[in-house]
Amino acid sequence: GTRSAVLNTEARTVEADVLSRRCVMMRLVDFSYEQYQKALRQSAGAVVIILPRSISSVPQDVVRQFMEIEPEMLAMETIVPVYFAVEDEELLSIYEQTRAASASQGSASAAEEKKGCNFPRCTLFFFVPPPPHTATANGFQMVTSGAQSKAINDWLIPSVEGRLTGLGGEDLPTVVIVAHYDSFGVAPWLSHGADSNGSGISVLLELARLFSRLYTYRRTHAGYNLLFFASGGGKFNYQGTKRWLEDNLDHTDSSLLQDNVAFVLCLDTLGRGNSLHLHVSKPPKEGTLQHAFLRELEMVVASQFPEVKFSMVHKKINLAEDMLAWEHERFAIRRLPAFTISHLESHRDSLRNSIMDRRARIDTKALTRNTRIIAEALTRVIYNLTDKGAPADLQIFTDQMQIQQEQLESVMDWLSSQPRAAQLIDKDSTFLNTLEYYMGRYLKDVKQHHVKADKRDPEFVFYDQLKQVMNAYRVKPAIFDLLLAVCIAAYLGVAYVAVQHFGLLYKMIQRLSLKTKQQ
Repeated sequence: GTRSAVLNTEARTVEADVLSRRCVMMRLVDFSYEQYQKALRQSAGAVVIILPRSISSVPQDVVRQFMEIEPEMLAMETIVPVYFAVEDEELLSIYEQTRAASASQGSASAAEEKKGCNFPRCTLFFFVPPPPHTATANGFQMVTSGAQSKAINDWLIPSVEGRLTGLGGEDLPTVVIVAHYDSFGVAPWLSHGADSNGSGISVLLELARLFSRLYTYRRTHAGYNLLFFASGGGKFNYQGTKRWLEDNLDHTDSSLLQDNVAFVLCLDTLGRGNSLHLHVSKPPKEGTLQHAFLRELEMVVASQFPEVKFSMVHKKINLAEDMLAWEHERFAIRRLPAFTISHLESHRDSLRNSIMDRRARIDTKALTRNTRIIAEALTRVIYNLTDKGAPADLQIFTDQMQIQQEQLESVMDWLSSQPRAAQLIDKDSTFLNTLEYYMGRYLKDVKQHHVKADKRDPEFVFYDQLKQVMNAYRVKPAIFDLLLAVCIAAYLGVAYVAVQHFGLLYKMIQRLSLKTKQQ
């Protein structure tokens, strides 16, 4: 949020020469970081960025450019409130009228500069009257009706977990499946996070559905515990995961995370593309279950989905950086074997933190295919199918057990239809309760976790007033008031002169009439 949200100032566009204490309006299709900086340098009263109704209609180069600018906007400290609004006919009409007025003011200023006459010892300037439409054009006063922003002191991070208990003894290995549900972008109320990380949550819920069916029957009930965790605060250094690990490893005597953890699989940005990357902090050793899962992924992709490019990306944890790269690093720090699977090759991809990450960017067929790859590889590990002689091209999830693309689509529609910025999700959130209900359909011991955020990891402050109503009042420009005053003064002057002349004429008539009577 912004530290300053109250607004009561005149609207301008970047074409105007003077932006100080003005509400500067910009359209996304014309937006540039230089124009944004110009407004901030001139101490604008506010900036309003107008977004199109459909992001899919925007040229991809414009979308990519704005996604690259977003981190810079977030990193720049300013007290100027920055608003985002979705365009409609009325807003576009306001913008076009404001742009015309701003352009005419700019041309008038340029004309004045050209009329200036510079001599060695003096400078003469001639008054250039403004164009007629400048005085009669409509201006707009932009006013917000909300209160001033206040810092949020206590912020809770909610998360949801559930499990499927394996068949067998007490010391069964545990596979942990994790995805963070929150989204991130320059405007929290517009952060829908379709790919990052709505796609990860969609895959997690589909895996929960598939394995709950397998664990229903004794013949297919595996000897592995499956622990599912939908974490909060993922965009703020995975704080929900950090506190969940602390509670399970440091503050309790019995937890599946304390026993025999086979590996932790983190799901992140899986909704598009023809590539999959397994990100690891430490390459798995041969003979471990982590290495077995890597081997199964390679086998499933090569035999069943040759169009997909698969690779393992090794990146060491850099504790000197403020933010961790991927969620699996939280587990690796606690010496739990973990990796993240994603279609992104780098954690620095701007797609992960952008309001441009909308539903239209999701390729449902790619999401379904990636879900199937993960489910097939995970099943082969849990049931040890390769060592039992199962062929590499064996398709497990077919017929009644197939991946349900329609269900993935409906879950993605639900997730991407609402903003999921971390500061908008609390323990009473409808989204969180729906997520808990959905996980409860397939898993056991489903419950929420609520932990207090550590604002030093990383250091941040949330502000309220993330959404406000802005009213545009139609007003005449200041030059109109000046011309009106001049006209009134001229009228009064003419009236005064007329009255004076009328008085003199009346006296002369009276004198003439008096002389006539005397004669």
